[in-house]
Amino acid sequence: QMFLNDYKEVPFEALTYLTGECNYGGRVTDDKDRRLLLSLLSTFYCKEIEEDHYCLAPGDIYHVPPHGPYQSYIDYLRNLPITAHPEVFGLHENADITKDNQET
Repeated sequence: QMFLNDYKEVPFEALTYLTGECNYGGRVTDDKDRRLLLSLLSTFYCKEIEEDHYCLAPGDIYHVPPHGPYQSYIDYLRNLPITAHPEVFGLHENADITKDNQET
């Protein structure tokens, strides 16, 4: 909160370091897992996220909702699908077929 309130522009690099290395970095001990964590954070902690309709995953469903009243955010979240598609996690849509086959 201090970084967001005390700076004119959002210091994304500092937030990435704080979250990826300090907050979660101590819990993530594998180097490849840490790289994955920092890679995932780069999707959210970037200048482009301040733009309207910034996509968080391929497709048109998962995006940053437009600025508005509190209820507009609740409405957006309630309209999200109950089951997330594999694209949300960076997987091919065939991953759904594999998952369904293993569940059966």
